[in-house]
Amino acid sequence: MTAPAPTPSLSHRQILTIFAGLMIGMFLAALDQTIVSTAIRTIADDLHGLSLQAWATTAYLITATITTPLYGKLSDLFGRKPLFLTAISIFVLGSVACSFAGSMYELAVFRGLQGLGAGGLFSLALTIVGDIVAPRERARYQGYFVAVFGTSSVAGPLLGGLFAGTPEILGITGWRWVFLLNVPLGLIALVVVTKVLNVPHTKRVRRIDWFGALALVVGLVPLLIVAEQGRTWGWTSQLALACYGVGALGILAFLLVERLMGDDALLPLRFFRTGVFAWGTFAGFITGMGMFGAIALLPLYLQIVKGATPTEAGLQSLPLVLGIMSMSITSGRMISRTGRYKVWPVLGVTLMIVGIALLSRIGVDTPYWQVALVMVLVGWGLGGIMQPLVLALQNAMPPRDMGVATASATFFRQMGGTVGTAVFLTLLFSTVGQRVADAFRAAAGDPAFRARLADPAVLANPANAPILDARGGAPALDDSSFLSHADPVLARPVLEGFAGSLGVVFLSAAAVLVLALVAVLAMKEVPLRSQSGVDARAADERAAEAPASPVETVDATATPIAVPAEAAQPARPRGAAEPVRVAVLDRAEPVPDVRDRLLAMLLPDPERALAVVGDAERARDALRAARRDVTEKEAALAAAVEELMAQGLSQAQVQQLLGLDTADR
Repeated sequence: MTAPAPTPSLSHRQILTIFAGLMIGMFLAALDQTIVSTAIRTIADDLHGLSLQAWATTAYLITATITTPLYGKLSDLFGRKPLFLTAISIFVLGSVACSFAGSMYELAVFRGLQGLGAGGLFSLALTIVGDIVAPRERARYQGYFVAVFGTSSVAGPLLGGLFAGTPEILGITGWRWVFLLNVPLGLIALVVVTKVLNVPHTKRVRRIDWFGALALVVGLVPLLIVAEQGRTWGWTSQLALACYGVGALGILAFLLVERLMGDDALLPLRFFRTGVFAWGTFAGFITGMGMFGAIALLPLYLQIVKGATPTEAGLQSLPLVLGIMSMSITSGRMISRTGRYKVWPVLGVTLMIVGIALLSRIGVDTPYWQVALVMVLVGWGLGGIMQPLVLALQNAMPPRDMGVATASATFFRQMGGTVGTAVFLTLLFSTVGQRVADAFRAAAGDPAFRARLADPAVLANPANAPILDARGGAPALDDSSFLSHADPVLARPVLEGFAGSLGVVFLSAAAVLVLALVAVLAMKEVPLRSQSGVDARAADERAAEAPASPVETVDATATPIAVPAEAAQPARPRGAAEPVRVAVLDRAEPVPDVRDRLLAMLLPDPERALAVVGDAERARDALRAARRDVTEKEAALAAAVEELMAQGLSQAQVQQLLGLDTADR
């Protein structure tokens, strides 16, 4: 008998109401990234710590990355709502503290506090979506989250430029409003989430993997620090080598603790036995490298090579956002319609490879419209892989592990972004000096360039001093602001050398993304579930609590009653399902035994007939109970087979493992 389609526990209206709270929480984190990156130079200048500005970013990145898997695990144990509210509260508290920072060291500490909250905003929001929306329908709602990122991408540079460029607002230094803006937004998010976010949760008594969390901190903090500071320290310096050693020991300790903790682990190692999870997290890591590398380098091209201000560069990056939004919405609708999702990550990585490879061809004289078209192409690639990859991981893992699986996907993508940004920026600044020097040597034969070197007005202009002091070599690029005021002819070799180095980096990023393409091709496509995470967990709990047989639900002391013969029914086709009939047992007022009286009048031996009828009725009831029991067992077996196939086994391997034959199937 075919089971009826599961009924969603939440209506579309209820889902949208919950989405309102989730989107405000995600908007906090998304806006913070874009608005701070626009204003950070002004902030560092005001706090007299330009050389220390990287530590403010590093502190935020470290705490946000490390707490991501911890939020996922704790939300599986204690529920999504309290953890999401905690994340928002910590983020708002850190924002208030940042607005009072009096030095770059204080700002770094307070940004670290902000990161403790930010680590849960993205991952928990995506996890809650998995809880309330079935995988098959989840892609329909992607456009709402894409709208959050699109709005933050537009509003961030504008607000960051406005606050950074305004000396005071209401008696408070302008840049401090970059952080104070989070306070009203956070309070709104707290109110909305408290009111509308009511996701059912069954508390599970489990050990909390505090030792695993500590080992993860010991392993990742040194590696994240060296990723951010290695270019300044030197990748083989004593500090860098010490970070490598401590990080390696921490990761080894983390793996040992996770193995000992089993299912209670912060990141259960059994996850990696699932092919979709293993390939998906690897693809997310590599995609994070390419994605963050491209996003970090494009503003440098627009600001240094094309001379745009930070605000202008943010607005000129909108084609990238447009590509992400359009492809995310398109892929979401097609996934909901067809139930097939693997084609989108494959298409997305391919478009990213092509788009970033084309970025390696841009130069000083490349018109903006060509760069914008390539950005749209890269955006299409990102839109095709970001959400479908998370969807694939959520769908492949058991519903009880939804939080850990989603947080793991976010964690590995963030780690990839950190590594990619560090590697590609290092590659950029390690090659730019030689390329700029080569460009100056080539320009030495240009009459216009020689004429500028002989012009007294050009020589007297302080803006040209960094170029003239380099004496044909590469000027220091730690502060590139002189390029906007320097003589265009003298500055052109610097721009050409920088564009050439960017081309090398973009080409390297495209080559790295080939590994992500291999990973998504190897990832098995598991049919999308038709139940949300909450409904699937509820079904699992009901199945675990259900008795072995429906007969066990009948009261043993119930008084049986005789039921009159049923009217003749048309013969059922062979193999048709037995129609369901319900009888009510009532010991207080038994029904008159009409059938017994009829048998006494019609048959010569009514007592014998009644005994035979009783035996037949008991056999009939037992048969019906057995049929119901078989149906339930068949459903349980089918669910087990589906789960094993989702873990990465083939159908033939499952049949061999369970000893199934044709009759069993």
